[in-house]
Amino acid sequence: MQSTVDGNGSATSRGLIASVVGDAQRLVALEVALAKQELKELAVANAIAAGLLVFGALLALLGVLVAVPSMVVWLVPWHWQAAAVWAGAYVLLAVLLIMVGRARLRFQVPPRTLESLKENKEWALRRVRSKSK
Repeated sequence: MQSTVDGNGSATSRGLIASVVGDAQRLVALEVALAKQELKELAVANAIAAGLLVFGALLALLGVLVAVPSMVVWLVPWHWQAAAVWAGAYVLLAVLLIMVGRARLRFQVPPRTLESLKENKEWALRRVRSKSK
């Protein structure tokens, strides 16, 4: 590793540059790790939301499939009310699940990573400026 101090005790530019580069490399590695973690969290949340959407669509399809036989039952007196309530319950549940899944679905840039990158940029600029004095 390069020494940042020469024989007289003053800082050498070669050592300072090596120190800044080493710090920058560590920062980049930490930023990549943070971005991976945030993307993993976002992927899990989106997978749950997508699952809710798919399940809601499946229930909507089942509601339609129940509605068709209920039309047949409608021809038989007094049975069509029960079939209509059953189909309505499926459709209502499907709409609810679709709305919840859609509300939870997010496509965004990881906010903590962006904030951390801004802070690290400011830190690096301050460090370079202070070392060049």
